[in-house]
Amino acid sequence: MAASLAAAQTGPAPFAGRLDQARTTLQVDESGLHGPGAAVIAAAVEQARYVLLGEDHLSREIPRFTVGMCRIMAPGGLRALAVETGPEAAVVVNSNLRRPDRATRIAAFAQKYPDAMAFLNGRDESDMASECARLAGPGFEIWGLDQEFFGSAGYLLEQMLAAHPGPNARAAIERLVALDRSMSAAAVASGSPGDLFIYKVTDRQIAEASGLIARDGGVRGKALFAALVETRSIYLGQNTDGYASNGQRARLMKRNLVGHLTASPSPARVLFKFGDVHMAKGINGLGQRDLGNFAAERAEGDGASSVHIAVYGAKGVHALYGGVGRQVRHEPFVLTDDADYAWLKDALATRPGEGQGWVLIDLRALRTKPAQDMPAPWRKVAQRYDLLVIAPDLTPSSLLGAK
Repeated sequence: MAASLAAAQTGPAPFAGRLDQARTTLQVDESGLHGPGAAVIAAAVEQARYVLLGEDHLSREIPRFTVGMCRIMAPGGLRALAVETGPEAAVVVNSNLRRPDRATRIAAFAQKYPDAMAFLNGRDESDMASECARLAGPGFEIWGLDQEFFGSAGYLLEQMLAAHPGPNARAAIERLVALDRSMSAAAVASGSPGDLFIYKVTDRQIAEASGLIARDGGVRGKALFAALVETRSIYLGQNTDGYASNGQRARLMKRNLVGHLTASPSPARVLFKFGDVHMAKGINGLGQRDLGNFAAERAEGDGASSVHIAVYGAKGVHALYGGVGRQVRHEPFVLTDDADYAWLKDALATRPGEGQGWVLIDLRALRTKPAQDMPAPWRKVAQRYDLLVIAPDLTPSSLLGAK
């Protein structure tokens, strides 16, 4: 009996106490990150090659936090910000990143090619990318690792024509351009992505074009057509086999990352900003070994390290997809009202003297000799992420060039 009591007294501390010890506060403003939480973050990322932010999309506050991360990382070298948009969309962003009329040009692109760019046509996302470029210097760029967005067909096809394909390919591409124009007009009128080329073009039409483009489409044209075909496959797959589609998407993002890393003249230090499901280590909520796990393994295989930070808002207003070419719609939320995040309720309760600032929880401290009464959701998040950051409120961003 005495031995059992001694073992209990020397065992892991109960989870509630461990959580309080791992919890600290953070302030985020235009000049950066401040407070004790900022020191924890700075120490964590100081030697990391890859820093991965798993976020809640299209707020004003998380881009501000991301700029704070760029401010911390830039003095030690920051090669790129890798984001959840397509490679061709990222080319457009990079070509305008340092221009004084950047926002106007991105808005014009979005108006000409509705829904051809994911997230980086957000006003706060665009400002964030520009400020990170200023902080990191001339070698910095945006890396788009995802498939292209579902309205991208018209832009990709026009880029194929601009690459001077041969007569067979040109005729096939021009037929697809005409289809896209008709379908895009219908999608803008209805607001439904289901009316876009990606969803409406038939397998037969794609196959006929593929044979002709293979003849004389040229290297650039063939690569763009392959990107269009894979983008279509991923989106269509979400309606038939989500698991396979998510796996295909994860493999694409990994290949795109490897391409950038291989092309970099020296080991690239990269900040990632994707939805939280993509940045997790291990098996994520989609049942995939996604980009976050790949980056962690890649870093370790190279003798380096990665830091994975989940960033949420406790409550506020979400900016949600509003339709093809249309402005976001707004939806109030409380994070812990969502069953997937209800386990955070105790962690978000304000402690005496804390105020209403941001909260940081060092998950690394919770997974070392975990408390026996540690709830399963906390065990899971501590395995997937290193730090958990929660803003008191999120307010919605807006889209450039949207109706």
